[in-house]
Amino acid sequence: MIIRNDGSTLLLITQPDHAALAGRIMAHWAADDFAVSPRRAEILLAVAEHDNGWHAVDAAPVVEPVTGRLLDFIHAPDAIRQAVWPRGVERLADTPYAAALVAQHALEIYVRYRADPAWQPFFTAIEAARARHLHRASIALEELRRDYFFVRAGDLLSLTFCNAWRDDQALDGRFVARLRADELVVTPDPFGGTSVLLEVPHRIVFNAIFIGIGSARGVPARKSVPSAWRGHWCRSVIP
Repeated sequence: MIIRNDGSTLLLITQPDHAALAGRIMAHWAADDFAVSPRRAEILLAVAEHDNGWHAVDAAPVVEPVTGRLLDFIHAPDAIRQAVWPRGVERLADTPYAAALVAQHALEIYVRYRADPAWQPFFTAIEAARARHLHRASIALEELRRDYFFVRAGDLLSLTFCNAWRDDQALDGRFVARLRADELVVTPDPFGGTSVLLEVPHRIVFNAIFIGIGSARGVPARKSVPSAWRGHWCRSVIP
């Protein structure tokens, strides 16, 4: 779950919805000869589905049992963060190259835990999954690492928009993304002059203390969570 604190309210965006937006963004990427890549379809599938392991987790907010505060995807317990990735990779098993790209994404985003013994089983399992799916796809690891740029680019651009990050975001040392008001601008332009509509479903809840139920899952202490996503919170264009 992506959680934006807007003072008296929290704006919630699920990880799968963020990933779907990333896929829509990268479908317009014109730089790096991406439009003619023989693996474009598999890469775009990986971008759009890279967070599909979060579906069950994001069905309800994760609650910190001591403070009663909602936890986002960065601060969710290790056990939750480690479990979503094997699940997400295997959901793409019918498209092995996409599965391998999502495994690579998991390895990249958690690289800071490489020296943590508690994370070693996770890295071992994800590396084995990557190797297995790459073998099925008959593609070299070096090719995957080059193609992974597109997964990372889509993820970062969507996260910047969904989190309303105001700091400049660098991509591969070649591109910079800046969020200005509700417009996300990438320079130099990788979209061939195309403007991309950005919108994402969201839910709004009161910024309150929540009551946790079992394994840090929970429901609000007050009736503050609408039963369905409410519209779209923003729109923007690139560039």
